[in-house]
Amino acid sequence: MAAAVEEDVDLVGLSVLSGSHLAAVPAVLDGLRAAGRGDLPVVVGGIIPAADAEALRAAGVARVFTPKDFALTGIIDELVTVIREANALS
Repeated sequence: MAAAVEEDVDLVGLSVLSGSHLAAVPAVLDGLRAAGRGDLPVVVGGIIPAADAEALRAAGVARVFTPKDFALTGIIDELVTVIREANALS
């Protein structure tokens, strides 16, 4: 999280395969807000049940990717869309 703020990234991507997504992701979101970067979009990937994905999106996650999302071109398109939306670009 500190590296994301220091490097002035456009997007934070988290891969959570441990099942700790409901604890880890909100901690990152809170840390970004505390660092003044609550505007930075966060995407999450992992084995995440649909109900948990909904909770993560409600908490502020821009996109949730699961093993069902394997079309790499589509995923990259979504990442670009997230960055464009976060920066009010057309």
